[in-house]
Amino acid sequence: MSSDTSPAVSVRGLGLSYGPARILDEVGFDVAPGKVLALLGPSGCGKTTLLQLVAGLLAPSAGRIEILGVPVADAALGRFVPPEARGLGMVFQDYALWPHMSVAGNVGFPLEMRGVPSAERRARVAAALERVGLGAMAERRPSDMSGGQQQRVALARAIVAEPPLVLFDEPLSNLDPELREAMVGEIGALVAQLGLTALYVTHDRTEAFALAHQVAVMRGGRIVQMAAPETLIAEPASPEVAEFLNLGCLLPMRRSEAGWLIEGTDMSIGPGGPAAEAARLLLPARATLVGPAIEGRPRAEVIRTRFRGDGHVLTLRLCGTALDIQLASPRRAAIGEIVGLFCPPQDLRWFADPVTSSPTNAASSSGTSSAAA
Repeated sequence: MSSDTSPAVSVRGLGLSYGPARILDEVGFDVAPGKVLALLGPSGCGKTTLLQLVAGLLAPSAGRIEILGVPVADAALGRFVPPEARGLGMVFQDYALWPHMSVAGNVGFPLEMRGVPSAERRARVAAALERVGLGAMAERRPSDMSGGQQQRVALARAIVAEPPLVLFDEPLSNLDPELREAMVGEIGALVAQLGLTALYVTHDRTEAFALAHQVAVMRGGRIVQMAAPETLIAEPASPEVAEFLNLGCLLPMRRSEAGWLIEGTDMSIGPGGPAAEAARLLLPARATLVGPAIEGRPRAEVIRTRFRGDGHVLTLRLCGTALDIQLASPRRAAIGEIVGLFCPPQDLRWFADPVTSSPTNAASSSGTSSAAA
């Protein structure tokens, strides 16, 4: 039985295999009522498959799924509740609207399938359309509407039955960037206003960070890190997470008598770092400043520059390497200019090479340095 303290969604040990191929492996998470979890990752990482398992469109090979404390899938017990009996709302990438139906007909279809009387159905459809700003368009056909309006119709259909959970499968990927940004704000406001619990699949970190309370970064069928957006930015769990989130420049490092040097150069980061002979260091774009070049410290060549209204964005290549980083700068820099890079030590993030790290220090091999870049 569910209780006030039960997660809205609970997933444990979830797996899906097709023969020897493992699509998902040991996935687990909880989502509290009224919270949004974004499943973030590149194509093929398993995020949409995970959403389909929660929706009941696929049956898991292993593990268990509970919604409001009620098991809806349990591979060990052979339990499987079909999607129509889970009572969830879904918003699809391609909207999935019926072209022969009016907007009201599309939105009211889930209620019709549940046998809701017509008078109540009309009232609930009208309320849902008002919530998404389409109250005056109930009799239109989807084909007469813009992409953004069609997305609002799909959202209204997802919430009209007041489901315990709404699933979003890359709902904005078909929209142009400007409209996508506007829709992120609209979806976020509506989700907060209605107190919805949601799973939101996306490959776009901006969408995930704007909408979600927690973000699960997926890679190779697993969740490699799940945290609040602020934590992901400040404390990525691995170089792969930092690289996928485009947090800055990952530097290959080697230990020397003078301290840590950037591999292939004489540029020093200073003391600190993990107990290893080799490591990777994240130079985060959010905390790195551009200034005058200083011998021995990280230096970079300006290879591109663009003005964006509130300042300049510089693309820099670390001297002696093929590594690039984009940084904001209050001043325009000349192409070919050599600049220095400066980062507070607490913002540096180290990742030890697992082959050379000390076993006793492996657990603490990532963290901050005692010296600034």
